[in-house]
Amino acid sequence: MLNNDLLELWGSPVGAYGGAIATLLIGLAAINILRQVVLSRMKRWASRTATDLDDRLISIIEVPAIWLLYLGVLFLSIQDLILQPSFPSLLGQVIPVLCLVLGTVLGIHLVSSILEYLFRFYWVTYRNDLFMEQTLKALIPALKVVVWTVGIIFLLDNLGLDVSAAVTSLGIGGVALALASQGILADVFGYFAILFDRPFDIGDFISLGSVSGTVESVGLKTTRLRASGGEELIIPNTDMTKARIQNFGRMQRRRVVLSIKVSYTTPPEKLETIPPLIQQIIEATDQVSFDRAHFLGHGEYSLNYEAVYFVETSDHNIYMNAQQAINLAVSLSLQQQGIELALPFPREPATPARLDDPNSPHHHESRSYSSIAKSSPTAF
Repeated sequence: MLNNDLLELWGSPVGAYGGAIATLLIGLAAINILRQVVLSRMKRWASRTATDLDDRLISIIEVPAIWLLYLGVLFLSIQDLILQPSFPSLLGQVIPVLCLVLGTVLGIHLVSSILEYLFRFYWVTYRNDLFMEQTLKALIPALKVVVWTVGIIFLLDNLGLDVSAAVTSLGIGGVALALASQGILADVFGYFAILFDRPFDIGDFISLGSVSGTVESVGLKTTRLRASGGEELIIPNTDMTKARIQNFGRMQRRRVVLSIKVSYTTPPEKLETIPPLIQQIIEATDQVSFDRAHFLGHGEYSLNYEAVYFVETSDHNIYMNAQQAINLAVSLSLQQQGIELALPFPREPATPARLDDPNSPHHHESRSYSSIAKSSPTAF
């Protein structure tokens, strides 16, 4: 009886335990070699690549994978013992469950990391986009919640639990939540519409309807603008998606139309000099490209000229400075050439009487008109 007890332990021969211990030791040694040689070389290789995805994947895989290997070695080492009917079956049931849990957690981390990397690589690294950087701070946690939910359902289903009731409950709860918060969900969908359509970026100056301002942030429910007066404008995302938006932040150049109205008393030889004069002034202005300058036609009280030029920047202050410089230079040049700008008085019909005749009824009006024209500020 004593010999039988010495030869068997829990129904397994003592030699089986020796084999299990030997298998366990060999497996642990193999894992240690794997960590010291293979894993260290993989880390050095990953550190030399241009992307950091491989570094992140190795750091994520390392700990769960090592634990999976430990459990695998333990499971293999006790295989001969588990086959004995008298051996406690608890250990043989726990190890596969632990392997499944670790594998699920590892898969969740891998999927989350790869998705996060793809989002960041495309929208942040590739496009160097501040708007997407702020958006990802809200999007990635929600994405991880979805991945973890799917992973837990997968784990419970593989453990033999009935998850159909839980999935049905989630569906019913989602419908009830959607009905109770239609306005909020509309704003959230508007947020994702802005996210993927990208009508503007953080820092763009936009105008919609009667309001305008610089985009400061885009949240799940509202978009916040900073108006020119300094106040903050908070606009629901549904309104942002429905409105017609003028985005001045993406404007590469500004087209400016310069209208000049000169008096009918201007001699014809001076009228011919106005387009080249305007062209010379525009071409001499920094960050401005000349397009055209023409005598447009005869107006009710003036001879009309039109010039078109482009300010080669979207900066509003530079545009205003260039426009001011051109307007002042044109006004000064016309004054030096003796060309008067027209005032908004319609021409009187021609009369046989001379205007310089003191007896003419238009003599006093002509002198008054001339006096006003000389003292009037420049008008464009």
